Amino acid sequence: MSTQTPESHPYRGRFAPSPTGALHIGSLVTAVGSYLQARVHGGDWLVRIEDLDPPREKPGAADRMLRTLEAFGMLWDGEVRYQSRRSEAYEYALDRLRREGLTYPCACSRREISERQNAGGGPLIYPGTCRRGLPPGRRPRAWRVLTDADPLQFTDRIQGHRVSRLDQECGDFVIRRADGWFAYQLAVVIDDADQGITEIVRGCDLLESTPRQIHLQRLLGLATPDYAHLPLVLDEHGHKLSKQDRAAPVDPRRPGQALYRALAFLGQSPPSGLTGAGVEVLWAWALEHWQLRRVPPVGGRPDQG
Repeated sequence: MSTQTPESHPYRGRFAPSPTGALHIGSLVTAVGSYLQARVHGGDWLVRIEDLDPPREKPGAADRMLRTLEAFGMLWDGEVRYQSRRSEAYEYALDRLRREGLTYPCACSRREISERQNAGGGPLIYPGTCRRGLPPGRRPRAWRVLTDADPLQFTDRIQGHRVSRLDQECGDFVIRRADGWFAYQLAVVIDDADQGITEIVRGCDLLESTPRQIHLQRLLGLATPDYAHLPLVLDEHGHKLSKQDRAAPVDPRRPGQALYRALAFLGQSPPSGLTGAGVEVLWAWALEHWQLRRVPPVGGRPDQG
C-alpha cells in the first residue's frame, strides 16, 4: 500500500491498459515506470481497464493482466476501474458539451473522410463537413467536439516542450463513436479527473493524444495533470511492440528477468549483479534509485538479458 504525501500535494498515478491481450515487455515498461513514479512520490498507483473497444478485446485478458501485475509485485491501490461500466459519467460530460454548443453530430464515415483528403499517407484530418449541420438526407453517426486554430502548448517531463494545432493535426475529433461507444479521448479525460490523477506516465504512442485531452479538459473546466511519455519498446522492424501483433507475453513465473529488462530499458542501469535477483530485491533497488530524468526520450529494442 502507498504512503500518502502531505494533503496539499497528494500524488496519484495510474496504469490503464486495454484488455486486447497479455502483458508484453512494452506494456510492462509502462506499468513499471508509472508504478515507480507513484511510489517514490509516496502516492497512490491505480489500475484502470480501458475496455471500450469490444471487437479488439480478448476474453479473460483483463484478469490475466491483473494476475501478472500481482506476480511482478505491483499491487495497486483501491478497486480496479473498468471503463465499460462508466457510460453514465461519459454521457453526462457529452451532454454538458452539447448544452454549451461545443459538440455536434457527424454523418461522415472514415472512408468518406479519407476520400476527401489528398493522398499523402498522413493522419486523417476532419474537414468540418458536418460542423454547420448534417448534409441533407444524412443521419448522425458519431459526435465530434469543436477545435480551433489556437496553438496548444504543454511540457512533457520526458519529451520536452510541445506545441500543437488541433485544426491542422486532426480537426474536430470524435468523442462518441458510430458504434455507440464513447471514444477513448473523452473517457480517459473524465476518469483521470474523477480519480484525481496528478501525473500521467504512459507510452509515447499516446503523446499525440495529449493535446486532444488537454483541449477537452479545458472545455470541461477540469485540471490538467502533468505528463511523462515513456519511450516505446520496438520490434525488430522498428515498429511499436503490440499485443495485436502477437508480441510475446512476459512470463509471470519468471518476473525478475523481465523486471530487470524493464528497468534497464528505462535508463536506470541496474547493476549486473541483480540479473538473477527476485522481484523483492529488484523493487527495493529500483525504489531507492529511480530517477525520471534518466529515462531516455527515444525507444528501441530491450536487452534480451
